[in-house]
Amino acid sequence: MFVPGCGRAIDRSLNFLISRFTLGLAPAALAEVYFDWLVHLTASPGKQTELAQQAFVKSTHLLREVMTAAYTQEKPQAETTEATDKRFRAPEWNIWPFNLIRDAFLLEQSWWDTATNDVHGMTEPHMRVASFVARQLLDMAAPSNFIATNPVVLNETVSQMGGNLVRGTKNLFEDLDRVWTGQPPVGAENFKVGENIAITPGKVVFRNDLIELIQYEPTTAKVHAEPVLIVPAWIMKYYILDLSPENSLVKYLCDQGFTVFMISWKNPTARERDYGMDDYRRHGVMAALETVERIVPGEQVHGVGYCLGGTLLTIAAAAMGAESKRFKSLSLFAAQVDFVDAGELTLFISESQIAFLEDTMHEQGYLEGFQMAGTFQLLRSNDLIWSRIVRDYLMGERMPMSDLMAWNSDATRMPARMHGEYLRHLYLDNELSGGHYKVEGRPIALTNIRTPFFVIGTETDHVAPWKSVYKLNLFTDAPVTFALTTGGHNAGVVSPPANSKRAFRIATRQATDAYVDPDHWFAETPRQQGSWWPAWIAWLEERSSGRKVAPPRMGLSGANPTRLEPAPGTYVYER
Repeated sequence: MFVPGCGRAIDRSLNFLISRFTLGLAPAALAEVYFDWLVHLTASPGKQTELAQQAFVKSTHLLREVMTAAYTQEKPQAETTEATDKRFRAPEWNIWPFNLIRDAFLLEQSWWDTATNDVHGMTEPHMRVASFVARQLLDMAAPSNFIATNPVVLNETVSQMGGNLVRGTKNLFEDLDRVWTGQPPVGAENFKVGENIAITPGKVVFRNDLIELIQYEPTTAKVHAEPVLIVPAWIMKYYILDLSPENSLVKYLCDQGFTVFMISWKNPTARERDYGMDDYRRHGVMAALETVERIVPGEQVHGVGYCLGGTLLTIAAAAMGAESKRFKSLSLFAAQVDFVDAGELTLFISESQIAFLEDTMHEQGYLEGFQMAGTFQLLRSNDLIWSRIVRDYLMGERMPMSDLMAWNSDATRMPARMHGEYLRHLYLDNELSGGHYKVEGRPIALTNIRTPFFVIGTETDHVAPWKSVYKLNLFTDAPVTFALTTGGHNAGVVSPPANSKRAFRIATRQATDAYVDPDHWFAETPRQQGSWWPAWIAWLEERSSGRKVAPPRMGLSGANPTRLEPAPGTYVYER
């Protein structure tokens, strides 16, 4: 006799096994996209005619290049609009026959882009997924990825008599060994938490089952009366904001006379599988805020949230209603409150995909760090996968490890319940900006927040696109200072003043000002050279009381500072 519930358990186990080979991607979701594309393309003779015509024109163009090279010895020229691909910028790609190989690939890429877009009757989300998948498959087969069709690699192989391939093979086996044995990437061992990164002096002043709260030691004789509480995302280790001293935002804040507190999240295991979004709000943000207010009584707090931590901080502030005045200001770094235009990450968000992930997480109780990392790498496969393969294994070169790269390899997990709720309520249903997100059974409204905002977007962010971050302006009546910096989701935020390569734009919208769309904002806001950090410090100082006081005690009343555990605490070491 079939035991009730046994079938569901079998399905979950099967999906869990499948996920080990698909990096968490649901085959059913991809099949749904494929058949949607195939059926509608089959029923669109006009689209088929357009594709046939384009194939003929592009093939004729390529044939003309071949004939030109064969009979006139002239160098064929690539189409200008397609020759900007950075994989083919080296001058060697302009030499026959590699220019023809390159152009054939680019023409095929253009054809598939047309084939997977503007298919009548196909849903827009499915079109974007189809285009993304086609691009991934083509990138995998790009001529730049193979020795015989990459002139740069061929030249190096000849000039070094194969030495680059010998080094590349060594690199490959070294990397495989580290993956199989669970070791960090080559060079990451030179960056050790508590030794040369995450070394800003401080103490753990509070701990529960979800967080450790670090209070950093002052570096100035007087400090601003209002403390700063930083809420990092729990999909990353907190020390991205406390890397090596020259790249540490925490140290920079302390040196500017601020009392700084930082949440360090626990790396969850199966035991924390039932922790949900509200647990992170109550036992994370609210527990930390209450501790800060006890250590620095009578003062408002500057709240700072990074990525998912910024979203949670905003939820907490909105849920507080009138009590949100406990925050003097709110600063959000690459954090979203609306998820309609949340970039290519939304390609992986559908009912089928979330159900598949929930089955995967049900078996193990959490989402593995490598599964998340695989998804993020697919969003930038040329930069994070294929170019690295060419550099490390074909050219035999290694990119020097940096503190930011070492941090990026320190992956964390996410509890099953929290991750499912986050994907469903925020990404899939977009409840927060729509006024449907509930806290303690009641929907919250972002308009409840009247605290001034400082919001950072980054120009090349593939996790939180800056135009999506900018949309906070549509959902709050509070003053918003928006700054757009060069760089990506991480490097754009970790932007110390010594890094002169960065630039940013900044402007403030008062509560009574008319809304300006992001394109006009970008065109009207002048570009400034340098880091955005000093501009943010100036903004914090303007919104502080201006009072300078003696630094507060370390830890809660009655605590012996000498017995407090030193930063970076213990949770950061959990793997």
